[in-house]
Amino acid sequence: MSIQKEFVLRYQIDGHVRFQIPARICETTIAKAITDGILAIDGVYRVNLYRNQHKLSIRFQESVCDFKTLARQLSELLADLEKNGEFEQKTVAETGRILAWKERAKAKLNSFKATRWAKEKYGDVKETVQAAKIITKLGMKKPSAFVNDPEKAMIDFFNDILVLFLIRLHWTNITQQWLLKPLKYRYEWMALFYMFFLLVRSRKKK
Repeated sequence: MSIQKEFVLRYQIDGHVRFQIPARICETTIAKAITDGILAIDGVYRVNLYRNQHKLSIRFQESVCDFKTLARQLSELLADLEKNGEFEQKTVAETGRILAWKERAKAKLNSFKATRWAKEKYGDVKETVQAAKIITKLGMKKPSAFVNDPEKAMIDFFNDILVLFLIRLHWTNITQQWLLKPLKYRYEWMALFYMFFLLVRSRKKK
C-alpha cells in the first residue's frame, strides 16, 4: 500500500487541514523533509508535524493554493520520497533501534539480583528433581522393600531427596568455603557428618 493511502484527513476548513499520518512519517529525518517540502509549496505559510500524536497540520492561503492543489502536491512529495527509498530506510533503522532496545532491556533484566536468584533456584530444583528420578528408578528395582514395609520405604525415599537437596543447596559453599577453611566451618561439617550418620543409621535393619 502506497504511503499516500495511509494519510487520513481529520479536519478541513478554508485554509487549514489536519491529517492523521503513519508512524514512519514521524521519524526525525523524514519529518523534516516533509515539513520543508510542504513549506516550499506556494501559498503554504505554516506546517506543524506532531510526531508524538502522529498528526500533520497545514495552513495555507486559499487564493494562492486551494485544497485540491495542496493535496496533489503533497501526494507528489510523498511519491518522490517513497521512490527514493526514504521510507524503507526508516523501516530498517527503526527495526534496528527496536532490536537494540530489546537487547538492552534483556541485559538489564538479567542483571537484576532477583532474576539471578530465581535462575539459580530453578537450577537447584531442576537438578534435585532429576536426582529424584534416579532414586525412584533405583527404588523400583527393589519392590519388595515397598511391599514389606511401605512406611519405611517412603521415609527412606524422602530422606534421600532431602539429603540431595541440602547438598545441592550448599554445594557452592562446600567447595569454595568449607573445604578451604575446615576449622572455620567446623560446625557446618559436624552437621553434615551427623546428617549422613542419621541417614546410614536409618537404613540399618533393626
